[in-house]
Amino acid sequence: MQTVLIVIHLLVVIALVAAVLLQRSEGGVLGTGGGGGFMTGRGQANALSRATAILGTLYFVTALTMSILASWGRAPHSLINTVNSVPASTSGAPASAPQKSPASLLDQLKQMENQSGGAPAAPAAPAAPAAPNAPK
Repeated sequence: MQTVLIVIHLLVVIALVAAVLLQRSEGGVLGTGGGGGFMTGRGQANALSRATAILGTLYFVTALTMSILASWGRAPHSLINTVNSVPASTSGAPASAPQKSPASLLDQLKQMENQSGGAPAAPAAPAAPAAPNAPK
């Protein structure tokens, strides 16, 4: 359904751009003056204005429909309740149980503190790369 709607939407967009570009400029703001062209006369101007209005309406209808269809299956969620909480570890867990990797640096530090039984160990500093022209 969404693919068909996207194709219709793209066709409407292309037709809308074509209808706008075919219209005669009336101000001569860009120095062209409008001149004679492919679509001249009052009847064609009314037809292009009407086509532009219809295509614009179709554009908004298809865009809103795609937006509604995209959010149809989403469940509402709260930003307040999205805290990543790690459940408290039990001391009776078997040693062979797979450990989950902590989600954040703070969780990793807490896990290291629990394992060492004291203050968290300082993370090892990354080794500095040797200078390429350093004397040996």
